[in-house]
Amino acid sequence: MRINRYARSSRIANNGRGSSNACAAIYYAVKNDLIAYERRTLKQGERLDIIAGQVYNNGSLWWVIAAASGIGWGLQVPGGTVITIPTNMSDINLLVG
Repeated sequence: MRINRYARSSRIANNGRGSSNACAAIYYAVKNDLIAYERRTLKQGERLDIIAGQVYNNGSLWWVIAAASGIGWGLQVPGGTVITIPTNMSDINLLVG
């Protein structure tokens, strides 16, 4: 039996959050300075789910950082990569509704 890794994530499965449309909306908002964000350079071995857990208290929101950074769907990206972290989840909720 094959299990979808997103099957238990209501944010992604039920509302279209984490979809390509939601990711594109977040990336567009960052590129056009429509939402607040901060930039951070990753250290070797840092993962987006761990950072999302620290910033949003929810590691499953790693895809928000990936979308804002335009880096695709990798949880772990190389050290030295500059990532973009949206600072207000209310802005994200408005974008992906």
